[in-house]
Amino acid sequence: MSYVVDGDVLLTPGGGQWKSNLRDGEAITARIRGQKRRITPELVRDPDEVERLLRLMMERNRRLTSFVPFIKSDGQIDRDGLENALAHGFCIVRWHVDAPR
Repeated sequence: MSYVVDGDVLLTPGGGQWKSNLRDGEAITARIRGQKRRITPELVRDPDEVERLLRLMMERNRRLTSFVPFIKSDGQIDRDGLENALAHGFCIVRWHVDAPR
């Protein structure tokens, strides 16, 4: 899974069915850069915050435009497309990473 680092959190676009196994606030174990870490998902669904986070993510990874369908190739976010995606389950997953053990 790809992610963007934002301070002490990781951000991933949450489209598709993979996120249906997540529970907001329920930690899981993941391997990050070769280390097992506990990470806690926060499922962000507020349209303004999702748009802000998408812009931040695009600044750090331009490839985001290729796999988020409502972001145009020029980086513009189709707000109607964003709101439709949110209505159908899209979100940004903001992963809170525990300190290494």
